[in-house]
Amino acid sequence: MAFSLIDDDAGAVPIVALSKSGFAAWREQAPARERDWVAATGFSAEAGKLALVPGEAGRLGRVLVGMPEDEAAMWVLAGLSETLPEGNYRPAAIPEGTDASRVALGWALGTYAFNLYREKKKESRVRLVWPESADRGYVGRLAGAICLARDLINTPASDLGPAELAEAAEQVAAAAGAMCRVIAGDALLAENYPTIHAVGRASDRAPRLVDIRWGDASAPKVTLVGKGVCFDTGGLDLKPASGMRMMKKDMAGAAITLALGQAIMQGGLPVRLRVLLPLVENAVSGNAMRPLDIVRTRKGITVEIGNTDAEGRLILCDALAEASTENPAMLVDIATLTGAARVALGPELPALFCNDDTLAAKLLAAGAAEDDPLWRMPLWRPYRKLIDSKVADVNNVSESPHAGAITAALYLQEFVEPGIPWAHIDVMAWNTRARPGRPEGAEAQTLRALYAHIADRFA
Repeated sequence: MAFSLIDDDAGAVPIVALSKSGFAAWREQAPARERDWVAATGFSAEAGKLALVPGEAGRLGRVLVGMPEDEAAMWVLAGLSETLPEGNYRPAAIPEGTDASRVALGWALGTYAFNLYREKKKESRVRLVWPESADRGYVGRLAGAICLARDLINTPASDLGPAELAEAAEQVAAAAGAMCRVIAGDALLAENYPTIHAVGRASDRAPRLVDIRWGDASAPKVTLVGKGVCFDTGGLDLKPASGMRMMKKDMAGAAITLALGQAIMQGGLPVRLRVLLPLVENAVSGNAMRPLDIVRTRKGITVEIGNTDAEGRLILCDALAEASTENPAMLVDIATLTGAARVALGPELPALFCNDDTLAAKLLAAGAAEDDPLWRMPLWRPYRKLIDSKVADVNNVSESPHAGAITAALYLQEFVEPGIPWAHIDVMAWNTRARPGRPEGAEAQTLRALYAHIADRFA
């Protein structure tokens, strides 16, 4: 993918990113005619504001852009592909506080558009010269992975069910030379994945488990698990229309996990990677899972179904149990799991639950460095009693209206073997507002943070 990044800088117009303080310094050294033009147009380096400074012979000579004070510098050029006149541009200097690779990645993500259903494709006619010293491989890997995740999440469930998402995973695996196995339909029962089957059996689109393996068998094991509910009606505990409207994105955990796996494989990171994607549609039919049913999980733990709309943790628990059998050095699951996490932290701040303080600290630091933030929430053991069942080992929900994100994480922890460093990330995976480089719609939250941590830790 080109992402509107080019090599030839001949005739490219320079872009200067300026903070409020940097603007004063720029005025002191700028040519008089440029100072006068900027003063006449009222440009004062306000965040996101542009000054198109004329050059000679009526051509555009320079672009000044105001840097936001509350966002990372990597986004300073990210929205310009939609606002600048057609042509080629080059960054005159890398903004302080970031590096060339992040600036280029921000630009690339700003060129994203979901074009699958447009007769007239939306394409950028604005191109940026590669910043000097940018790691082109890194930019291409991360931008390609994020755009893959965005495309999958944005695609409606009519065109992306368990089979189609599994096919996308097979394509990613084939491109990387990875092994990929798909277990579908009643074969899930034969191979002891009963909760994945229980959630997905009511749909005429059979449930699946995708299992990708890649890398040297002797390398440190990194296992990623992603929730792939391709559409969630809520099952017999049916969602209202307002709650069901956005449920095409309930497979976002699987999309982000698959895209992260793609980046890891393309980058050749020295790990033994395993990606597990339980894929289902939570539908309603005569054989649908019922409230107060009891399901025996892969681990042997029995689960009482307190609510059929708490299906994500059911499909994840079988995958986490399987992942734990290999005792990985790092186990991560990503899921659009609870509305409670959004109530607590809002749509832009994913919730991190982690049983290992060192891993948690590293992930938080990577998120801060990459402007891909997470916020740690507690695995508060006293709340475990809230998901006790009178007739089974555990209930899949609590009857209490409190601490829903925590009790969901505590449920998942039951299926992770003690001693395995494990992180559960509860994401929104959707931009509810447009920002530079982050258009309204699907978002691969935490992908950059996780990639940065894995690349640094296992380098």
